[in-house]
Amino acid sequence: MAPLILILADDLIWASRLDAAARRAGATVVAARSLAQLEAALAARSAVPTEGSATPTASSAALTGAVVDLAGRGYDGVAAVQRSRGAGLPVLAVAQHDDLALRKRALAAGADRVLSYNKMHTDGPAAIGRWLRRSDPAAKTAAR
Repeated sequence: MAPLILILADDLIWASRLDAAARRAGATVVAARSLAQLEAALAARSAVPTEGSATPTASSAALTGAVVDLAGRGYDGVAAVQRSRGAGLPVLAVAQHDDLALRKRALAAGADRVLSYNKMHTDGPAAIGRWLRRSDPAAKTAAR
């Protein structure tokens, strides 16, 4: 089964690029454009269905990771990293290569890695694929 990752990006170009890179890396993508959409996906992931209720949406119940564009204009990227990590998701963040302060804050908030936009543009599918393999609990168990 393909890993299911949430991509939080409110810039149309970067949202499209991140989506395409993740899909080429073999992931299925849930798109979010706001902190509210991120929160809804995380809530669906942790929801426990009650008798007679529908299960949480398949598009978010099985999330295995999150990719966060730190330069979102409509949300706080570092807060999104912290919230995603707090929900137990591995997090890959993307940011300007020269914004070292933001990159450090994202790492401190729980991002596994912070990649530059250039790295994502030139090596996105491979970079996401490596992150997915390192983040996959099944792969870690099999390696033991």
